Amino acid sequence: MTDKLVTLAIRTYHRAQMIKTVLMSKGIQTEIHNLNLENPELAVGVRVRIKESDLPQALTIVESVEKEWECENPKPAKKTILIPIDFADIVEKTIDYGFNFAYRIKATIEFLYVYHIPAFTITSNNDISTYSITDNDLLRRIITTTNADVQNLKNKLAVRINQGEIPKVHYEFILKQGVPDEVIPDYCKKSKPDLIVMGTHGRRPGNELIGSVAAEVIETTNSPVFAIPSQVSENCEINRIAFLTNFDQNDLIAIDKTIELFRTESPELYFVHSSDKNDAWSEVMLEGIKTYFSKHYPDIKTNYSFIVSSTSPEQIDDFLHKKDINLLAFNTRKRRLFSRLFNPGLAYKMVLHSNTMLFVTHV
Repeated sequence: MTDKLVTLAIRTYHRAQMIKTVLMSKGIQTEIHNLNLENPELAVGVRVRIKESDLPQALTIVESVEKEWECENPKPAKKTILIPIDFADIVEKTIDYGFNFAYRIKATIEFLYVYHIPAFTITSNNDISTYSITDNDLLRRIITTTNADVQNLKNKLAVRINQGEIPKVHYEFILKQGVPDEVIPDYCKKSKPDLIVMGTHGRRPGNELIGSVAAEVIETTNSPVFAIPSQVSENCEINRIAFLTNFDQNDLIAIDKTIELFRTESPELYFVHSSDKNDAWSEVMLEGIKTYFSKHYPDIKTNYSFIVSSTSPEQIDDFLHKKDINLLAFNTRKRRLFSRLFNPGLAYKMVLHSNTMLFVTHV
């Protein structure tokens, strides 16, 4: 019986050709299925297919050679800002802030779009559901639509740059196939962007998918994340920042990062400690932070507050509204999968419940 073909990897056209050459030299029969036959060099989502019996050996070979290729071609030292996007539900303020931050820190913008190609489609006729494997025509339509969306956004960005609405900075598009809450964190881990700017909720009511993806990125990446709700007003200035502190030494580094990024806005800072109870030690630690900032940032107005709650997003959100806070910043560590499933962190809760912008560092 002849082995059936299975998909080993999905890569760009150029990388797929490289993998095919290596595997063929090792005696492994390889085929590539190109989704853009007219312009193969522009194709994304090219499938590398092999016999199922060759899969274990091929996986080992590909993993080894791709590590070698990454070492041979290290990325140039440049600052990058990653903006994950959903063409169907773009939060416009992510573009505004992303371009302004990129101009300020001299960074390149990477727009990351993750598209999904279903393994099969379902059609219903007279209460009978028919399952069919995704064909090449559907794949071509998905890729064509994606490329058209990219070009449409490029045209809009060009108009806004020419009109002076956003600064002129270099940007590029990264297209990946898969599921957003898996692909985006994985891409962040590999590319290590200097900053991630993304929406916490889409413009469409009830779009919890974007919120859950933003929460997953915040809790799994090492890069700082600036998360923006779609409800943020067009003329919102970041001039009142609340920093949630647990008196960790790393909080001072995180606060410095926050001030560095938002310094030109001349913000007023609120240092907030959230705990189940207020004690003398908390007062002492807040006083220590006050002394530190009076020495290092004498020109920035600072305030100090205490919230009797360590995990309630409602009480924290209530404080933010009462003080008219534009941005909530805090430092957090990456959390293991078990912890994220059974004990969601504050970042996850705030993304899903709050309409305040978030800046989360991972020092």
